[in-house]
Amino acid sequence: MNNAVNNGPGDAIWSGTWVAERLGVELVGDDTLTDLLGLALRRNPKRAHLLVSHVLGKHIPQSPSVVHGHGFALGRRVRDLLGDREAARAVVLGYAETATGLGHCVADGLGSAPYLHSTRRPVAGVVTAGGFEESHSHATSHLLLPEDPALLVGDGPLVLVDDEFSTGNTVLNTIRALHERYPRRRYVVVALVDMRSADDAGRLAAFAREIGARVDLIATASGTARLPEDVLEKGRELVARYEGDAGGDRPSAGERGAGAGSGPSGARGAADAGSGRAAEPAPADPHPETGRTRHARPATPPGHVTRVDLRWPRGLPDGGRHGFTPRHRTRLETALPAMAARLAEAIPQDASRVLVLGFEELMYAPLRLARQLEESVPAEVRYSTTTRSPVLAVDDPGYAIRSRIVFPAHDDPADGPGERYAYNVAGNGFDAVVAVVDSVADTPQLHAPDGLLARLAAHTPHVVLAVVPSYVPEPLYAAAPSEERPAMLPEPLRGPAFSSYAPEEVGWLLQDLSDVTLEAPTEEREEAIQAGGAHYAESLPVEYQPSEQYQQLFHAALETSAPRIARAVGVVTDTVIAERSPRPVLVSLARAGTPVGVLMRRWARFRHGLDLPHYAVSIVRGRGIDANALRWLAAHHDPRDVVFVDGWTGKGAITRELAAAVEEFEAGGGAAGFDPEIAVLADPGSCVRTYGTRDDFLIPSACLNSTVSGLVSRTVLRADLVGPDDFHGAKFYRELAGADVSADFLDAVAARFPEVADAVDGAVKELLAGDRTPSWEGWAAVERISEEYGIHDVNLVKPGVGETTRVLLRRVPWKILARAGAGPDLDHVRLLAEQRGVPVEEVGDLPYTCVGLIHPRFTRGATGADGRAVTV
Repeated sequence: MNNAVNNGPGDAIWSGTWVAERLGVELVGDDTLTDLLGLALRRNPKRAHLLVSHVLGKHIPQSPSVVHGHGFALGRRVRDLLGDREAARAVVLGYAETATGLGHCVADGLGSAPYLHSTRRPVAGVVTAGGFEESHSHATSHLLLPEDPALLVGDGPLVLVDDEFSTGNTVLNTIRALHERYPRRRYVVVALVDMRSADDAGRLAAFAREIGARVDLIATASGTARLPEDVLEKGRELVARYEGDAGGDRPSAGERGAGAGSGPSGARGAADAGSGRAAEPAPADPHPETGRTRHARPATPPGHVTRVDLRWPRGLPDGGRHGFTPRHRTRLETALPAMAARLAEAIPQDASRVLVLGFEELMYAPLRLARQLEESVPAEVRYSTTTRSPVLAVDDPGYAIRSRIVFPAHDDPADGPGERYAYNVAGNGFDAVVAVVDSVADTPQLHAPDGLLARLAAHTPHVVLAVVPSYVPEPLYAAAPSEERPAMLPEPLRGPAFSSYAPEEVGWLLQDLSDVTLEAPTEEREEAIQAGGAHYAESLPVEYQPSEQYQQLFHAALETSAPRIARAVGVVTDTVIAERSPRPVLVSLARAGTPVGVLMRRWARFRHGLDLPHYAVSIVRGRGIDANALRWLAAHHDPRDVVFVDGWTGKGAITRELAAAVEEFEAGGGAAGFDPEIAVLADPGSCVRTYGTRDDFLIPSACLNSTVSGLVSRTVLRADLVGPDDFHGAKFYRELAGADVSADFLDAVAARFPEVADAVDGAVKELLAGDRTPSWEGWAAVERISEEYGIHDVNLVKPGVGETTRVLLRRVPWKILARAGAGPDLDHVRLLAEQRGVPVEEVGDLPYTCVGLIHPRFTRGATGADGRAVTV
């Protein structure tokens, strides 16, 4: 079988020749018209011929960049027509099933337009916002099911996209139906080809005058099809003759093999050998094979089916059935490299031709996956989709539909069971086919012996299945949760009453213990903790008051590191939005995580226009997370949207603590759905998958305590202060307001967002495509250091710049291990170590920039009156 992809521009034989000769159909118009279109015969009594697009990616496999490029170019033309101001107010509407992907691409070209496509799939619980009929189609009813009812409201331009206009009736029906409910001043009609007659064009113009609106039309090419009067009768006769028996039973597999001859049409070309319901045989090829090459694959055993988990971002719509916004597009583009990389792993390295096959209305997601795959694998990648449209297949280079695979519908369609089709797949020499369906269509019928996967496996040695979660909007009005709401829990504390952060920046799920004396001398606390008589969370260290020299060092470090921190903030935030939730609820682990949560919130607003909720909660090593805070979060948000945030990882103790605490919470009857994976700014310990960087560098918020964390203390958990129904406690140090640099830190980093935005986009794509499996190398290093230095307690080894700083500020340090050659990132550590008389030892093979060691055999006499450490 000749390569159907190339059966268009530049081919010696036009792919409409066969129909044109037999029906007397003539295409007249632009010079590029026959480059864009071929012809086939419909199995439809309403219309004999079918215009088959070479660039739509529906019936003919095509390069995904070509498919996307044609729609994108039309979108650019619409934007030029409307101007930037009106384009920003536009909404794009595509037609199911053929133009759902094209409409997406037009919206891409417009840039800022939300997109909705009609659908023939009713969705339970989603209110219909409108509908219309397509008179010539085999399946007529179109439904409009936007998640946001306001999407179609407004007077901005409505851009209607279809693959081709034959009469314009569908457009008239659509505008008439929508204009009655959602009138507007301007419509733009877009198509790959405009094939209307002069009379049809006049009807559209008259209709525009009737409703008092402007209607513009943009098409890649235009012309008309001249049809003889008896075209329907001739078409029915041809279809009947080439099917063998109009309306009768199809020939059996054996009959097809005998009738189609010994060439590829009988083995793997036009006929779907061994299927029992397959592509039509070609009785007598009117174009002999002399002088042309057949590219059929030799007969092989049925192919192998491999399922690939795309890790589709949760909450990201699978397409425009319920609306697809520019923010959704950004999330998809961010996640595409990693998803395509997972597909590439399942495709044999020696594959030379690969097809990505979409599913009926699910056209855009497979197209974008195919386009990303096209850029990342050496194989020739093509894209097309299955369809409801019944079309005759004839294995002839002058005919657009060379082969057809028939299989039963596998998405439980509302109009009942029936046949579905994949055209120009059989006999096209594909080494692998990637079938992309939505989860509604991942049914037993898909996997049945006569289902799509089995049909594909008969024609290619490798079938890859990727399932995109079917997006179903949340109900507009949700019933109150059945779980008892913890009404006794107060609302979050907010600044300026608690913390120096603005009230919208963070809500603290804590109780205010500011009036309670909780501070104890560092040495006394250390002695009690190590003796086992007290837990570190039962008291507070005396807040470190930085010297003028140390404050100067902080500001210098902030100036130097702000761009690096801003980049890490952008990377971790966009990774969260791409993988975890489109509207995450940020929950920082107080207090080191809180500045990072505030910055992530600011990035989401800067980059995506999102106003994300952000809370701070307490987690205590050895005691777990505040269960009452989790109950409050579950009562006010979907736990699946909650993303826990921290500043950095050390050896990973808190990572493990959180995982165990969430598991215990759910086992005790708490709400399910919380994901314990922490998102951190820096992950030098390789403990998590969601991070901004794995470098161990100076994050200036680690330099100080409360004065860079909103003047809030570390959290307190003590039985006489915190009851079973209370949040954990903390103090607000109002008296330190004169030394507060919290706002300075946030503003300095946020000011660098614009300059790092492009770098963040590239870094996120690279990150999502790479292997981020935690290696826990930090934990292994800590265990080794603990033994090498005779400490024998990993809790006294604090790896990383941030944790080392905490040792010097809060605990009784013994010594500091510094990586040989470490530069300015350790200036503040060296200064603090000098002030406390702690030795700094350079180590050559340290995986961290530095490690702080707490004194392993502490007594009150381990420090002298001057605060300097002494040898024990």
